[in-house]
Amino acid sequence: MIDLIHVTKTHRRGETTITALRDVTCTIPAGRFTFIVGPSGSGKSSLLYLIGALDEPTAGDVIVAGRNLKRASPRERDQYRRHEVGFVFQNFNLLNNLDAVENVLVPFLPTGQYASRRAEAVELLRRVGLGARLEHRPSQLSGGEQQRVAIARALLKRPKLVLADEPTGELDSSTGAEIFEQLRSMQRDLGTTVIVVTHDRTHLRAGDLVLTIRDGRLCPPTVPE
Repeated sequence: MIDLIHVTKTHRRGETTITALRDVTCTIPAGRFTFIVGPSGSGKSSLLYLIGALDEPTAGDVIVAGRNLKRASPRERDQYRRHEVGFVFQNFNLLNNLDAVENVLVPFLPTGQYASRRAEAVELLRRVGLGARLEHRPSQLSGGEQQRVAIARALLKRPKLVLADEPTGELDSSTGAEIFEQLRSMQRDLGTTVIVVTHDRTHLRAGDLVLTIRDGRLCPPTVPE
């Protein structure tokens, strides 16, 4: 599903050029549960943003389901992000003036499906342990609770691809395990491709694809047994 071909990403900070990724080439099969691991600052999140069309490579190509994201128009990239990708980020990206259910439903505001998906949004929030917090706004939720709202929002889209950047960073180990089970259920039941950036290797399972990045370079992929 995803092919990275000689991908390099650099950033300019004043007069300094910083290389986040160096000549990364790999394939992530459709429907695979994939982890991107490595030290802080190694380029893990940069790679995730390129796959999600939130950024563009300086060189090389990012091809998803036969579509070269580097050559896609801004509108095509927006449609890809809106309809095909579910994002779960460390900063949650929740809207402070909306309650938990409304935040889960935000991606469906432009589609006219807001009301028809409400019951499913409520059920997802209950499944991630927020049944008693449905009407609470982000300022009334803990960091872990806000992360669970963000995960429910991604799951409701039933996307072809879920990109998660440290999705359990604000959660205790028990809740983190429950979140990963939700992601794995989506992978099993819907064939979703799930890519997770994490420092925590305890959630790796046999058959997962593990991509390790060090200093912007990709190490040979591994598969836990």
